[in-house]
Amino acid sequence: MNIQFKKGALELCVLVLLNKQDHYGYELVQRISDQIAISEGSVYPLLRRLKKEGYLTTYLQESTEGPSRKYYQLTDMGRIHMHSLMKEWHHFAAGVQSILKEGGQDE
Repeated sequence: MNIQFKKGALELCVLVLLNKQDHYGYELVQRISDQIAISEGSVYPLLRRLKKEGYLTTYLQESTEGPSRKYYQLTDMGRIHMHSLMKEWHHFAAGVQSILKEGGQDE
């Protein structure tokens, strides 16, 4: 899949997953890569940026499988941002689908 498509969708995917429950970084990578081919290296810079922008907070939690894990949690501001991105995504996807249908490419 085109890298630009992935970049645009990755932020929304991260926010939606964190809206459901807190996750640690590698767990997010696994959840997303089950559906979309991504590299681990693309998620961590995004998480750092989202935290810096105030959309996420972090906390450490002990793990029985090794060192403590850093969990990411969506903030209220992050939830608002997620809803905004979801609206943009649905509008964009509907527009693309309409064009594909018009061109006979809606399969």
